Formats: sequence, structure tokens, C-alpha cells
Amino acid sequence: MYWRFLFLFCFATLFSCAKPVAKFAISSAEPNAPAEVSFENNSLQSEVFEWDFGDGNKSDQKSPVHQYYSSGNYEVKLKASKGNKSSDFSQKVIVEAPTECLVLLQTQFGEMLIELYNDTPKHRDNFSKLVDKGYYDGLLFHRVIQGFMLQGGDPRSKNASPNSSIGTGGPGYTVPAEISQKHIHVRGALCAARQPDEVNPEKESSGSQFYIVHGQKMTDASLEQMQISNGMNYTEEQKTLYKELGGTPQLDMEYTVFGRVIKGLDVIDLIAESKTSKTDRPVNDIKMKIIPIN
Repeated sequence: MYWRFLFLFCFATLFSCAKPVAKFAISSAEPNAPAEVSFENNSLQSEVFEWDFGDGNKSDQKSPVHQYYSSGNYEVKLKASKGNKSSDFSQKVIVEAPTECLVLLQTQFGEMLIELYNDTPKHRDNFSKLVDKGYYDGLLFHRVIQGFMLQGGDPRSKNASPNSSIGTGGPGYTVPAEISQKHIHVRGALCAARQPDEVNPEKESSGSQFYIVHGQKMTDASLEQMQISNGMNYTEEQKTLYKELGGTPQLDMEYTVFGRVIKGLDVIDLIAESKTSKTDRPVNDIKMKIIPIN
């Protein structure tokens, strides 16, 4: 009995003093940016974990989930520790470039992943150029109308006081219209704001201001009426989108639609519910940050 107890005591002592062993596996990963990668921690005899994801971000979670916004070959490092002992392990994560032109719009309500259309190249390239420069970082959604749209992109909105007049600023140039019957104002559509026809008969777009459609669900009858007023001939697919997702078909063929929200439609709803002033400006500032996905 004595020897059995002594053996168990020594085994437990050795086990508790064993050096940590760092090890992890990639349990799930998307191949293209933005790639959400899950890490499964298989470390032994470890209590503290230090992760370095290779893109400048770190974590102390046991089994973290990390998002890579840019393509690349990343070396992920894990340091597992217990007391004054530690062990290191690393593994490569390869993230491919996205197949579409994408940007990520971040707000305090969440994120919207947006695809920019390749068949509106002037707007795509202009928007991408501004995003790359950080032009939109810190700007406000200065006009929000529930059931209609969310508008932002005025550089004068950055750090604007509550009573200041905003909504007329821009980079000092316009973008030629790229209006197409192919792209409609369905919920989540990314569209270019512009001056009215009286001063802008060519329907040229603002150089920076945009709006994202919230809209309302349509019926067959309302779409038939819209076709008469806007000259559209909606496809069955477009009609289905308007009936299931909603939108603002009254704006079709009047403004350039140059992208769409492909993830984060619920964020549009949350922003649209914000309390606003008489000028449709949210009472509590809604700031944006837009980053490129490449």
C-alpha cells in the first residue's frame, strides 16, 4: 500500500511539473479574404496562451477566431506557458485574394461587407482610391431615413458639432454617371449621391458621398406602377428581390448603383432604427471606417 501511494504521488508530481507543450490546429478557414480562421488549441500542461497571428494582431484566448482582411502567407505563433515554463509552436496560414472587389464598412453597430461592381469601373476605382487613402475613416452617416436609405461620405461630417450643417461636402469633383437597368435599388445597394437634375442634368455622382438602401418590401402591383414611372422592365429575379428584400425602386435609373452589401444586412436595419433630428441626422453620431479587402 505504501509503495502504491508513493508511486502515485511521484507520478502526480512529475505530471504537474511537466513542461508545457504548445500545439494547435486550424479547425476551419475560408480560403479568400476576408477569411475567418478558427484555431483549435491542442496544447498540453498549459495555462496561459499568447497568440501572434502574423498580421500585427495578438490574442490571449485559448482557442481564438481571427479575421484576416488581406491576402498573404501568415506565420501564426502560439506560446503556451505554465508557471515559468513555456513552449512555442507555429504554423502557416495562407489567405488568397478575394475574387471580387470588396471593402469592409465598420460601425459601432457592426460590419458590412460590400462588393463593388466591376461594370461600374469609374465608381469602383474612385471609391477604392478613397478607401485606400482612409478618406472615410471617422466620417458620419449624416442622413438616415428608416424605410429609405443611409447616407454618408461628407468630409465635413468628421468631428462635426451637433448643430453644424453637413451633407454638401465632397472631394471637389464628380464622377460620370454609370446608370444601368442591371443594377437596382434593392435593400443593401450601394449608390452614389448627387446633385438634382436642375443643376446636374447628366446625373453625375458626388465624388465621395454615397447611400445604402434600406427601403421597403414591394408588391407586384407597386412594381407594375414603378415600371410605368421609371421606364424599367424588371426581370423576374429583380421583382423577387424587391418583394423579398425590399428597396427603393423609385430611384432606379436616376442614380448610379455601384455595389451591394453581401454580408451584414442586419446592420443596415440597426442603423435605420436610430433616433434622428428634423434634418434626418442621427442624434447620436454613427461613425464609419472603411477598409479595403485585398
